[in-house]
Amino acid sequence: MNAEAKQPPLPSTLARKAAADRTEPERMTGAQAVVRSLEELGADVVFGLPGGAVLPLYDPLYSSTKVRHVLMRHEQGAGHAAEGYAQVTGRVGVCIATSGPGATNLVTPIADANLDSVPLVAITGQVGSGLLGTDAFQEADIRGITMPITKHNFMVTDPNDIPQALAEAFHLASTGRPGPVLVDIPKDVQDSEMEFSWPPEIDLPGYRPVTSPHPRQIAQAVELIAQAKKPVLYIGGGVIKANAAQQLREFAEAANIPVVTTLMALGAFPESHRLHMGMPGMHGSVPAVGALQRSDLLIAIGTRFDDRVTGKVDAFAPEAKVIHADIDPAEIGKIRAADVPIVGDAKEVLAALSEAYRAAKAEGPDTAEWLTYLDDLTERFPRGYEEQSDGFLAPQRVIKALSKEAGPEAIYAAGVGQHQMWSAQFLDFENPRTWLNSGGLGTMGYAVPAALGAKAGAPEAEVWAIDGDGCFQMTNQELTTAAVEGMPIKVALINNGNLGMVRQWQTLFYEGRYSNTKLREQDEYVPDFLALAEALGCAARRVTKEEEIVPAIQWAREINDRPVVLDFIVGQDAQVWPMVAAGSSNSEIRYAHDLRPLFDEKEQA
Repeated sequence: MNAEAKQPPLPSTLARKAAADRTEPERMTGAQAVVRSLEELGADVVFGLPGGAVLPLYDPLYSSTKVRHVLMRHEQGAGHAAEGYAQVTGRVGVCIATSGPGATNLVTPIADANLDSVPLVAITGQVGSGLLGTDAFQEADIRGITMPITKHNFMVTDPNDIPQALAEAFHLASTGRPGPVLVDIPKDVQDSEMEFSWPPEIDLPGYRPVTSPHPRQIAQAVELIAQAKKPVLYIGGGVIKANAAQQLREFAEAANIPVVTTLMALGAFPESHRLHMGMPGMHGSVPAVGALQRSDLLIAIGTRFDDRVTGKVDAFAPEAKVIHADIDPAEIGKIRAADVPIVGDAKEVLAALSEAYRAAKAEGPDTAEWLTYLDDLTERFPRGYEEQSDGFLAPQRVIKALSKEAGPEAIYAAGVGQHQMWSAQFLDFENPRTWLNSGGLGTMGYAVPAALGAKAGAPEAEVWAIDGDGCFQMTNQELTTAAVEGMPIKVALINNGNLGMVRQWQTLFYEGRYSNTKLREQDEYVPDFLALAEALGCAARRVTKEEEIVPAIQWAREINDRPVVLDFIVGQDAQVWPMVAAGSSNSEIRYAHDLRPLFDEKEQA
């Protein structure tokens, strides 16, 4: 899947075309201009739900032969589907909603895209200009509501501004640090006539993202790297956004530096590689957490020092100097002071580091002893799990089997909770853009619509949604969308009858007082997900025995004419380990509930 090859020309490139290259003005409505602009911008799939304030737009959309509209069952699903499309393709995801509740239903996926740096353009209808501010039917100030959670937003008041607004929206969403942009268009502006020509002028005088790193900072970084004894590449989702997996591997191998990949960066570096230590953080691997805690140099690329990675900030990597590279200068030094701050695109930063490292003919760092220490942690603390004493399936066994059967070429989308962490731990990622999840916002209900969007963006790929029964009950209606639209995604439902991660915390920190976390009794199937899935247009099978796991997965993989749901009945007491308790030092990571913290004085490298 070559996302870069699919990427249409950026609006900034279009804007530099000579005036002679522009099309002759053509008379049309504002709504027609929206559709034409989407076509020119290369938006081949959009996700939405029509309503009164956006009806003018849906009329020309009906006639478009270039833009496929996917009719979702809920606007939240439209937003998450657009995210899934964007994450897999590297292109801008587009969602459409009407005014009022339609627009407000997009708030969650917009906030999700904002925290996870997903290029998203949300187009919303608005009440007529003359009704603004009157509390008209289905009026909501969606610009004001979303201002804190968008990279930028517009209200178009002149139909002649529509091409420019959409071109600028795509440009803002996809350049610099990617993110969501909202374009709000009153109904009368959609109905009004205008003169359409393409490409429009781009006028964003205050927006100049820096992509090329400064040579002085690169030289300083190489000097620090050469002096380090225990360096580690701390890799975030920005490396995937920048399509920099190849550059990361080249630099890591050239300098022989271990790599940890955050939840948002899984797949940026092959997990089978000898230098890969795993995922760091609250539920990270012991080698990854140990690599960060015992490091003397963090080379942080495209990551923001999230609290789920750092734990107690004052105790995070206490002996380490920091090289922090990010395309968003606001992230550098926000959580942890950087000894060498580098503003730039991750691909360009890594390429520049490799070039400078080779040019300097640096002999260091000598990481042999450091890698031996980390390899020892890997050997002593491998990923593992306990079988369930209640006779139900171990969820980790299910996900491990799915990884083996579907393989690293499949695309996996996870909901939020225990199943998300087990997926991050037990799926084997070898390629970028094969792992979709809600990292920063932690949005339950993300998996099914995101998987649908991924399938729309990569129809040839095998796409699995790994969901919990809590998450699944929030957005499973989009399986009907998948069935009707011919998008045969597959769902591995990790069904423990509880809000599992909340229950785990209640077990560990609230003396087993399970307040409002039980979704069903263990011996009851309410709802009956098989009957529900079949009613929504899917094939379905329930799995309760270990020997049924692999045959069920194989059965699901053979069905490609409709979505498939596999209902795996797993134990309610399964927990996610390793774990760092919230607010604790990462040195207090526990491998299982009955073990002491791992990194005491005896664990010093």
